Amino acid sequence: MFLVGLVVVSLVVVIVRQALRLPVFGAKAKGMRKERIQASPHFLKGQFQNPMPTPAFTEGYGMAKVTWEWLFDRAPKRNPDRRLPAVKTDLLAFQKTDEVLVWFGHSSYYFQLGGLRFLVDPVFSGSASPFKKGIPAFAGTNEYGVDDLPDIDVLLITHDHYDHLDYPTIRALLPKINQVYCGLGVGAHLQRWGVPAGQLREFDWHHHHQINSQIQLSTVPTRHFSGRGLIRNGTLWLGFVIETPAFKMLVGGDSGYGHHFQEIGAKHGPFDLAILENGQYDRKWKYIHMQPEEVLQAAQDLRAKRLLPVHSAKFALANHPWDEPLSRIHKSAQQQKVLLATPKIGEILQLQNPAQTFDTWWIKPA
Repeated sequence: MFLVGLVVVSLVVVIVRQALRLPVFGAKAKGMRKERIQASPHFLKGQFQNPMPTPAFTEGYGMAKVTWEWLFDRAPKRNPDRRLPAVKTDLLAFQKTDEVLVWFGHSSYYFQLGGLRFLVDPVFSGSASPFKKGIPAFAGTNEYGVDDLPDIDVLLITHDHYDHLDYPTIRALLPKINQVYCGLGVGAHLQRWGVPAGQLREFDWHHHHQINSQIQLSTVPTRHFSGRGLIRNGTLWLGFVIETPAFKMLVGGDSGYGHHFQEIGAKHGPFDLAILENGQYDRKWKYIHMQPEEVLQAAQDLRAKRLLPVHSAKFALANHPWDEPLSRIHKSAQQQKVLLATPKIGEILQLQNPAQTFDTWWIKPA
């Protein structure tokens, strides 16, 4: 019996090792890329570290308990009971001078600023998983694809999790990408998938880069983690500050709440628009994802004039009702008089029009 068990375990190990070699899992940093990672002041004890101590799970919880609740104690309404509303905007009809943003659900969005076209964390495959049907998109939320996009001047990748860095989407985007900006180590995945090394720029936190004469990019820390295989934190997670003479915005990336928001606000603020992750949270992992009320506090720390909450309404990655993130933040924003932008998927957000209003589309019609 022992020998049978040993054979089974050995087969499982071999299968897992072979599976992890598939392109979807990316690649490990080698050579000069690895040397840059090891030279980072934020890479200690063999992995990147957050700006403050950040346990993977809240005290009293562990992987076994989290997995049990995920499988057997699911919250109601984790998935919508209807097709979610979306707008199909013709992105190819924009003039390059139009300063607009279009959200594609979860953390994927397209925007134009300073005459350039940006794309952030695109996931168009319909799954937030290495497997095609692993974590499917909600009905009505996967209305856009690579063919709907114009050529992209700058692709921004905040970190390498599957709901932010999607192998099929990157492969399809290859003919349309000019430059890709990402955290240290993430370029190894992208280069394996076909992005030429000359188009990749990998940044540490607190880096400044002049994209052109009108647009400056700065990288800022977030409180999160990374990894596509069995090893965590071998690549860096980050946010981006995008600034022109007339507009400043934060591409927030996944983050738990922490003092880094005040520091970013003091150094880079105020912001005309902050895009922060609001969704896929849980009391069990409070250090790596914010509750909606913390998202509002982070926006205030950043000195943001307007807040766009993302990271919801497309995938069920946490044990909360799908519409709870938007309902909670909308209610709190009204109480605190925070200017909130809540466009439907595909609806145009006008970057220079803070007076623009949006429907509470996540509320089911009577």
